[in-house]
Amino acid sequence: MENLNQLLAVKRQKLEKLKELGVDPYPTRSVRTHKIKVLIDNKNDYISSEEVVTITGRLKAMRRQGKVGFGNIADDSGNMQIFVKKDQVGEENYEVFKLLDLGDFVQIEGVCFVTQRGEFSIRAGVVTVLGKSLLPLPTVKEKIVDGKKQRFDEFTDIELRYRKRYLDLLLNPEVKKTFEIRAQIIKEIRNFLNLKGFMEVETPILQPLYGGANARPFVTHHNTLNIDLYMRIALELYHKRLIVGGIERLFEIGKNFRNEGMDRTHNPEFSMLELYQAYADYNDMMNLTEDMILHIAKEVFGKEVVPFGDTEISFKKPWKRASMIDLIQEESGFDASDFDFEKIKVFCEKHGIEAGKTDGSGKLIEALFEKFVEPKLIQPTFVTDFPKEVSPLAKVKPGHPNLTERFEIFINGNEYGNAFTELNDPVDQRERLEAQSKLREMGDTEANVVDEDFLEALEYGMPPTGGLGIGIDRLIMLFTNNTSIKEVIFFPQMKPEE
Repeated sequence: MENLNQLLAVKRQKLEKLKELGVDPYPTRSVRTHKIKVLIDNKNDYISSEEVVTITGRLKAMRRQGKVGFGNIADDSGNMQIFVKKDQVGEENYEVFKLLDLGDFVQIEGVCFVTQRGEFSIRAGVVTVLGKSLLPLPTVKEKIVDGKKQRFDEFTDIELRYRKRYLDLLLNPEVKKTFEIRAQIIKEIRNFLNLKGFMEVETPILQPLYGGANARPFVTHHNTLNIDLYMRIALELYHKRLIVGGIERLFEIGKNFRNEGMDRTHNPEFSMLELYQAYADYNDMMNLTEDMILHIAKEVFGKEVVPFGDTEISFKKPWKRASMIDLIQEESGFDASDFDFEKIKVFCEKHGIEAGKTDGSGKLIEALFEKFVEPKLIQPTFVTDFPKEVSPLAKVKPGHPNLTERFEIFINGNEYGNAFTELNDPVDQRERLEAQSKLREMGDTEANVVDEDFLEALEYGMPPTGGLGIGIDRLIMLFTNNTSIKEVIFFPQMKPEE
């Protein structure tokens, strides 16, 4: 700690010395003529022309000996060596260079050349300070373990990495790569849907009523209106209002908020894609999902099969499609198709599943699926025909009064998306939401609420519609081979440090 305090003191002394030299350590303006990668990719042109160029970046390495110094600076495109000589930059400017530390932001104006050791570099004519760092960057060390090079630094502490993501990005190039892939995937989702004629929309995050999913909301208060508002748990009900209003194809990529538990696949704030298409059903949504995710795999990774852990996930069409009840019977030998509550309850209890006081047959069937089937769905699978009880916003499947036209997407034992043939019968919808309201009165805090404004919109008429929701963060996890949602969110929610 004493050494650290001395280092911090020295950094502040250098800051004051820069000011004494008349140097602004935090200037308002900088100049950059070239990104580092551009120079590296075209180095022969710049060496031969001796064109004066200006680069900017963070100082990542530095060594000085007498009147000569070397360093490396990095911008977001690459890393380049700088060569600073006292008789070329002048005595005053060389004094500025001597006051630099690792982590400082600098601007180097000079000419490109190749050193005697063959390293492409820039010979500085002017060194400008752009931002003096007052805390030292963590040092990264490497050593060989079992024949492989491994990195060691204080950011091997996972929790610290999430709390100080800015340093994590600086020290771990693979982390930055993950977020670059995230941006590419979201871009390709937009490209795909735009080409399909979908309109991107924005709907309220703060809502007078929440709905569209079974989840507990966050509550806030609007002082001027003196009312409580809810942070949205889903995009669905506002999107259906837009379908009623005549927008036939729409999508939104936005944040949802659910006041629930946190684990490797759940963060209270998460990104969601929802889309709706008039005159379509859940079969159309399956086809769209296959095409969209295959498009992402090809455009971002150039292939149809991607690795995840020790498994390879194939997005080649067609994906498996199977009903929930059939899959339960395949894996457990139990036939729940008659929805006999007592029979299902006995089987559940035999396998450690206790029925809650508000649970009916549909809820127990879903619990059986989660126990016996879900972990075994490795390759992309559409699980179809969910019980009506757990699908209050989906249309009933014709000829099957206990089932709905709904599917969820499962890959590698996890759920990635949810889709319906949307319920557009306002009478049926009211009955289902009122039934959900009764469940809330009985203690089910995640049941849907009755939204009168939404029901009124439905009464003006909504065409047959297919809707789809996909968790963006989980999709990024899949494509970047990560098992924790915190690895794909820049700033995941963390418990405050004591």
